[in-house]
Amino acid sequence: MERFPEASVERTVEWVDTDASGHQHNSAILRWVEAAEAELFRSLELPDYFPSAPRVQQVINYKAKLWFGQRITATVKISALGRTSMTMSFEVASDAGEVAAYGTVTTVHVPNGTATAQPWPEHLVRAVKTAQES
Repeated sequence: MERFPEASVERTVEWVDTDASGHQHNSAILRWVEAAEAELFRSLELPDYFPSAPRVQQVINYKAKLWFGQRITATVKISALGRTSMTMSFEVASDAGEVAAYGTVTTVHVPNGTATAQPWPEHLVRAVKTAQES
C-alpha cells in the first residue's frame, strides 16, 4: 500500500468563519484545507506547485458543525498522483476528534503559458515519491 505525504494545520473557528447561527460556513472548510495543502507543499519544498495546479474537482462531505471559538485540525494527504493530476484527501476534525467534514480535491498541472494539463515536473514527482518512502 502506498504511503503518500500529508500535513495538518490547527485553527480556531473565528467569527468570520461562521454563518449567522455561529457554526462554520461551508467555505471555511476549504480555506482550512487549502492552508493544510500549503503546509504540505512547503514541507515538500515545492513552492512552484500553487501557480500551476488549478482545481478540477472538489468533493466535500459535511458530517458535523463546528462552532465559533472551537479548535479544529485540517489534514490533507496526497491520495493519488497521476501523470497530469493529483488527488488529495482531507478531513477537518474538532478538538474532540469528531470529523466535521471530509472529501477530496483534485488538481492538474497547467504550467504558466499553457492552457491544458501537462505531465507533472520530475522534481515534483521525485519529492512526492521521496516523502512517500520516508
